[in-house]
Amino acid sequence: MKKFEAHILVVDDDDGIRELVKQYLNQNNFLVSTANSAEDALEKIQVIKFDLIILDIMMPGKSGLEFTIENKKKINTPIILLTAKGEASERVKGLEVGADDYLPKPFEPKELILRIKNILNKTQINAKKRMVSFGNIEINLNKHLIIKNNEEFKINSTEKTILEVMINSPGKTFSREEIGNIIKLDKERSIDVVITRLRKKIEIDPKNPKYLQTLRGEGYVLWIE
Repeated sequence: MKKFEAHILVVDDDDGIRELVKQYLNQNNFLVSTANSAEDALEKIQVIKFDLIILDIMMPGKSGLEFTIENKKKINTPIILLTAKGEASERVKGLEVGADDYLPKPFEPKELILRIKNILNKTQINAKKRMVSFGNIEINLNKHLIIKNNEEFKINSTEKTILEVMINSPGKTFSREEIGNIIKLDKERSIDVVITRLRKKIEIDPKNPKYLQTLRGEGYVLWIE
């Protein structure tokens, strides 16, 4: 079975552009689905998890901007907007509401491929930061899971939020106030309880932590490198 680089949704009301983009992406080893409107695209994203969406701004019915505003945070899928040359304000608006890139029409197919690969590479790097291993510990934020010495420990949303921030800034000290702001807790005692709970899941010896340490008078730090 052929292995594709990614599954891309192409959304454009122009049949010719839609099919040309699909054909070129197919030739470059991408699996492609198409939609002829924002409404059609919405139906597809509800049943399929796409790696990237290529979206025309100007379409009958709901526009590409409206689609981006309503769905970007829900699906967390990279979006490239296709825009007409004179739509500078629309391009700016698109980036402001969460689009990852834009490409003015007409465009060079090779440039589209480069932009797609650039975004997918960034996405993969970010995904890797959601899965880390150190010592006998493996943390998988996507699955809300810590595996220690082959034993699985579930983490709740609060624990996941703290780990996500610390994993992306290893070696950085976070004060109790900073952690409280991140998880929306203002009681130091409550924050200490969450950290203690995390230590039991991460550390071999929670009373003498090696990874999730306390810096007296400063806060907490995660050492994973």
